[in-house]
Amino acid sequence: MFSDPIQNLAELDVQDGMKVADIGAGGGFYSIEAAKKVGARGMVYAIDVQQELLEKLKRSAALIGVHNIEIIWGNAEKIGGTKLRENMIDRAILSNVLFQIEQKDRDNLVLEIKRVVKPNGKLLVVDWQAGGPLSPPTTVSAMAAEALFTKAGWVVDKNFDAGDHHYGIIFKRP
Repeated sequence: MFSDPIQNLAELDVQDGMKVADIGAGGGFYSIEAAKKVGARGMVYAIDVQQELLEKLKRSAALIGVHNIEIIWGNAEKIGGTKLRENMIDRAILSNVLFQIEQKDRDNLVLEIKRVVKPNGKLLVVDWQAGGPLSPPTTVSAMAAEALFTKAGWVVDKNFDAGDHHYGIIFKRP
C-alpha cells in the first residue's frame, strides 16, 4: 500500500474544531483531508514555498466545497517563515518534506514547527524509507528524523506503518 493520508491522519487524532498546519502542503492531499476532519469550526493552514501548488490546492478545495483551508505562501525553513503565530496550532503535518530539506536548514524547520505548535500539540512526520524502488536518491531515515526532533525537545509519541515506502512518526511537544 502506498502512503494514505486518511489512514495517516487517523494516527494524529485530528478532531473537530482544531487548528492544523500542513507544512510543505504541496498538492494538498493532507490539507483537504484534515480540513474535513476539523470541520467548519476548525482551520487548516496550508503552507508551501511553491505558489503554483498552493493555487492548485485552493482550486481543488473550492471545487469540492472545502472552505476552511487558509493558503500561506511561506518558507518553514526560516524562523517565522510559516507566518503563523506562536503556540496556535493543535496538530501539524510534515509529509514527504524532510527528504527535500538541505541538512543545514533542518534544525530551523524543526524549531519553526515547535514555535507554532501548542504545548501538548502533536506533529505527524511521514517520509520516504531509504532504498526502495520508488525512494528518492536522498532520504532522511526514521532514526535520523527522531534524532532531529528529539534534539529540539519533541517527544516520540508513537511510530506507525505509513505505507510500503514510508515511515510514520507522531511527535508530541512538551
